[in-house]
Amino acid sequence: MSMKRVFLTTAFLLGIILQSTAQQRPYNIVFDITTSDTATHQRVIRWINGILTSHPDAKIEVVFYGKALDMIVKGKSTVSGDVIKLGTGKKVTFAVCEHAMQVFNISKNQLLDGVTTVPDALYELIIKQADGYGYIKVTN
Repeated sequence: MSMKRVFLTTAFLLGIILQSTAQQRPYNIVFDITTSDTATHQRVIRWINGILTSHPDAKIEVVFYGKALDMIVKGKSTVSGDVIKLGTGKKVTFAVCEHAMQVFNISKNQLLDGVTTVPDALYELIIKQADGYGYIKVTN
């Protein structure tokens, strides 16, 4: 066997190994949402459903602060059914900042079922990124 053929065969096999390793990486993503725009809220739900369809093993967290809290508050959310369905499952976490809840005078009993709280949204985003989650800032 020629040296060129050995090199090409080795390169080919190495490529296959690297590709299969890359495809086995976990699909973890954290969304950072601060907008009250309901069309954006609906878009995030579409993204989540799309991700879960193509990557059923994905782990997703949506972190809320600022004006985004209406998305997860009873009587204000335009996507409440989706949030409850996704949030009560094991693949998606909806986490709202307790500081933002204080600023907007929202209590825990006003949150939709399946929504959790975190003390500090920014710190939560930092921790998720340190844990290997991909970061997506959601804008209008």
